Amino acid sequence: MAADPLTPAVSARICLHMNNDHGEAVLSYARHYGGVATAQSARLLEVGAEAMELEVDGSTVAIPFDHTLTDSEDAHRTLVAMLRALPRP
Repeated sequence: MAADPLTPAVSARICLHMNNDHGEAVLSYARHYGGVATAQSARLLEVGAEAMELEVDGSTVAIPFDHTLTDSEDAHRTLVAMLRALPRP
């Protein structure tokens, strides 16, 4: 089965899943990749081909990807890889 193209509906599905099930990961993205070290809250707003957009403590932060995402599977692999690349406390 082929992966879904990265449409607004697919982005919304990814955001819902990440915000509901992986809130700590989203907060980690904001702190590390978004440069908001003191972030208290973060919500994934959109996953686009070039970047993800987060709401961090009431402000919008764009975090670019290291490559252009091609589809939902690429988005999944990239988000997981970004999380795994974070320094562990």
